[in-house]
Amino acid sequence: ISIVERGGREQAELMRQIAAIVKANRWKQADAATHCGVTQPRINDLLRGRVSRFSLDALVNIATALGRRVRVELEVA
Repeated sequence: ISIVERGGREQAELMRQIAAIVKANRWKQADAATHCGVTQPRINDLLRGRVSRFSLDALVNIATALGRRVRVELEVA
């Protein structure tokens, strides 16, 4: 998973990519929670796009639990 730092939108982009992985695997929320190492209510928050409830670190941990490597690229402002 690759994200480019663009002034605070990194979390939303990472959430979108994680949600796409969940959808592609056709996991129910409980199944996704098991694969991601979090609770079902956390997956619900993620799938509903509640960005304010997730730190970038938490999302990187979820992506890592899904077997993904996250690369953050910084752009000059």
